[in-house]
Amino acid sequence: MATPVELEPADDESSAPAGKLAAQTARRIEVDVMRRGWPVGESLGSEVDLRERLGVSRSVLREAVRLVEHHQVARMRRGPNGGLLVRAPDAGPATRSIVIYLEYVGTSVADLLDARLLLEPIAAGLATERLTEDGVDALRAMVDGPPSAEHSAYEPLHPLLGRLSGNPVLHLFIDVLTRLTTRFAHTSRRIPKAELLASEETSHAVHRAIVDAVVAGDDARAQTLLTEHLEWVAAWVERHRVRRARVAGPVIEPEMVEGPRAKLAEVVAARIHDDIAAGGWRIGSVLGSEADLLGRYGISRAVLREAVRLLEYHSVARMRRGPGGGLVVAEPEPRASIDTMALFLGYQGVTADHLRVVRDAIELRTVAEVTARHAGGAAEVAERLSAAVRWTTEGPADEQRKADLFHAELADLAGNPVLTLFLDIITELFRRHGATQDQSLPGDTAAEEVRLVHQRILDAIVDGDTGLARGRMRKHLNAVLSWWH
Repeated sequence: MATPVELEPADDESSAPAGKLAAQTARRIEVDVMRRGWPVGESLGSEVDLRERLGVSRSVLREAVRLVEHHQVARMRRGPNGGLLVRAPDAGPATRSIVIYLEYVGTSVADLLDARLLLEPIAAGLATERLTEDGVDALRAMVDGPPSAEHSAYEPLHPLLGRLSGNPVLHLFIDVLTRLTTRFAHTSRRIPKAELLASEETSHAVHRAIVDAVVAGDDARAQTLLTEHLEWVAAWVERHRVRRARVAGPVIEPEMVEGPRAKLAEVVAARIHDDIAAGGWRIGSVLGSEADLLGRYGISRAVLREAVRLLEYHSVARMRRGPGGGLVVAEPEPRASIDTMALFLGYQGVTADHLRVVRDAIELRTVAEVTARHAGGAAEVAERLSAAVRWTTEGPADEQRKADLFHAELADLAGNPVLTLFLDIITELFRRHGATQDQSLPGDTAAEEVRLVHQRILDAIVDGDTGLARGRMRKHLNAVLSWWH
């Protein structure tokens, strides 16, 4: 076993809530794995070793291990030669986590297609540049033969282009966006068979044309065709979907959790979540007592309690004890989505250039959107952004995210929750990279310089000068990128 990385001390177990301490412990284990270079198959130690090294009780460690297993970072093997073994994760937990949050906040089809229009042409261009013979075969197989309902329903060409781009950030984001768009399509009215067949044929023909352009190395045509196709998809979904309908079908697809290795607790957690979503996500309502839920889902108490832990981690629901208690619907927050997505992308070997491509696209779009939208009436915008600029130097000394507030406020003002969440994930990846390299992002020594740069960007926004605002933001992002190394 490799020499353990020295871990920072945990909070005092006597004062920290058990759930919070378990989450902190899981995070420390995950940082350890990333610092080691994600050595799949290696043991991090036995339960006794881990308890001693982490300084936590058996109950806290076991709950932390459940979270680590849920994230697919490691799994506990019992018996001789057992221990917590590092494993290779897949995208399931990351995708599930982000879908939960975006579904809850009421992401619109316009938000989804806006994000797709920004990111997918980039992926198509990159896929064209680096296409291999295997990539050609994969693309041809995708469009060979007649159109099918299976293909048109999930539109697998889009995440395939994301994968062929060679950028794991683009790939994962596009996969999430495609899945969510498909669910919006499922809220459509009953469509005549002839019209549905015509739309499938149109989609298939455009997919074939996009593939031909990518294979021919014509990135400009591929990007143009893809943009036009996404605009057509947006119009089709908007024209046919039922107004004010929630996303239809299970928010967590069965294939995300119900594979041969899936734990029953994860399946149950997914079903409870789907029931909450189908019921309109009534925060504070009680789904039932523990006894009610055991009967409803036909499971053991141990399975239910593990499922509840997962729901609590994602802020989907929480168990309230005592009279009038039961499983209470909670309000999801983005932290679980950000942490889980960043963790998976960290395993994928995300580089500075991968992040630069996506972050530049989002941040430059954001600053242009805010400048254009609020030109001539930017009092509220100026007030919020000015406070964020000042926070860079005036915020608490121990606040590590002081400089991020300006970027977060810009994203929020732009009004697309999808891009806001994606930007948060990218920011977290920068921070995690620094943690695994034992280096900190610039602190107070660079705070004044960052404050001045943010102020210059704000000045251009208030003046309505989109070009200048974008130019200053681009230079700032290039400077930030140098801190990655």
